[in-house]
Amino acid sequence: MSTITEEHIIQSVQDALQYISYYHPADFVKGMVTAYENEPSPAAKNAIGQILINSKMCAIGKRPICQDTGMVTMFVKLGLNAKLELKRPLQDVLNEGVAKAYTHPDNTLRYSVLADPAGKRANTKDNTPAVIHIETDLSDTLEITVAAKGGGSENKAKFGVLNPSDDLEAWVVKQVEGMGAGWCPPGIIGIGIGGSPEKAMILAKEALMEPVDIYELKARGAQNHLEEKRLSLFEKINNLGIGAQGLGGMNTILDVKIKDYPTHAASLPVAIIPNCAATRHIHFTLDGSGVAEFVPPSLDLWPDIKLPTDGLKKVNINELTKADLAQFKSGDTLLISGKILTARDAAHKKIIDLMKSGEGLPEGLDLKNRMIYYVGPVDPVRDEVVGPAGPTTSTRMDKFSKDILETGILGMIGKAERGQATVDLIKEYGSIYLIATGGAAYLIAKSIKGARTVAFPEMGMEAVYEFEIEDMPVTVGVDSQGNSIHQSGPRLWKKA
Repeated sequence: MSTITEEHIIQSVQDALQYISYYHPADFVKGMVTAYENEPSPAAKNAIGQILINSKMCAIGKRPICQDTGMVTMFVKLGLNAKLELKRPLQDVLNEGVAKAYTHPDNTLRYSVLADPAGKRANTKDNTPAVIHIETDLSDTLEITVAAKGGGSENKAKFGVLNPSDDLEAWVVKQVEGMGAGWCPPGIIGIGIGGSPEKAMILAKEALMEPVDIYELKARGAQNHLEEKRLSLFEKINNLGIGAQGLGGMNTILDVKIKDYPTHAASLPVAIIPNCAATRHIHFTLDGSGVAEFVPPSLDLWPDIKLPTDGLKKVNINELTKADLAQFKSGDTLLISGKILTARDAAHKKIIDLMKSGEGLPEGLDLKNRMIYYVGPVDPVRDEVVGPAGPTTSTRMDKFSKDILETGILGMIGKAERGQATVDLIKEYGSIYLIATGGAAYLIAKSIKGARTVAFPEMGMEAVYEFEIEDMPVTVGVDSQGNSIHQSGPRLWKKA
């Protein structure tokens, strides 16, 4: 019997995580192409097109699909007849593979994992530890499924314990409708039914690892009740009209995946986890013959897409005033150029704390008449100005909106909807909210021509940067009159 060594495991995990950072699964790409081809909403079609262009660029350039390179989850099946040569616990070996992947100098990945989550929230500096689930079987192999899941979609996970007589499908549809666009649709919905609460959540995450095959299922027809539910939920969720990035459209999800497990007679636990437009996972098996091999997909998998640019408004934001913002209407697509500042949750909190303490902002940080981009970029490699730099979910910044708007900023750039209180504040202050496409991080980074750190360098990717941008594509999410595309778009397409 061949021996599976620590080196086999470490190198395979490292290679797998590097691979999925820049290659979408082929089935996912095919699902996105189908969605692009049949999407009737121009705004949603544009967003899906950007995601597909970004995906192909990453496959060619071998750089991350999304700036949020995810927290790692592994599903491990350990054969009890496998011969392992380990000097430490398997979890430690797996985590070394994660650390090596995320610190790889040729394709740096973003460290997003924080220790002491309810306290100091200190970055672990290598994206470990992973969340690892281990099962056993009677084989002589080690099977590993590796996934990297971003925070925007993880934050939209839902769980409930229904009564056995409740309408499960109605509950699922209601939960998905309430998720909004913060999980970066179009993507996949994973559902876990049964077991105990924690088992249902694991089932939902496992379901996301299965291939996108809803159209094959529609063609052959359902053969059991779970397949019937998949087809029914696929239609009902897409009929919500949420669409790509929440702009309104007919392709909110590419597939619904369901796994179940026996449960208590008094219970019906149900978990929902969405997988975003940066879906990343791969499965491999080690049998002692060496390191797992990952074959790059053919570039023919991706279509050649050219986004329409005729009639788009080119805007120099350095010359904008508050009065100028009235010309931009909700749903307009713009190409913006000029200098913008970046800030995420931690930077927002620090800025507001400094202002309220009377200490004031650091020298060189002035927010008046500036645009703030919600982003935590990947570190650059080689000759890059900045690594992939797509938007983070804007609703997390809603709690800071009033204080930030009082500084005199022009507007904000992020992804997904804003809460109604923030929409009202944008109207009150005559500001604007622009959305960049989540899942198009590398494409967006190509519009960034210069970058420098302005404040809080100790915060790493949460620091405040100044980006000099050229023709960065954005859509007006909320205009200065308080009109939101995330309200009007889905409302329009739900009727359709």
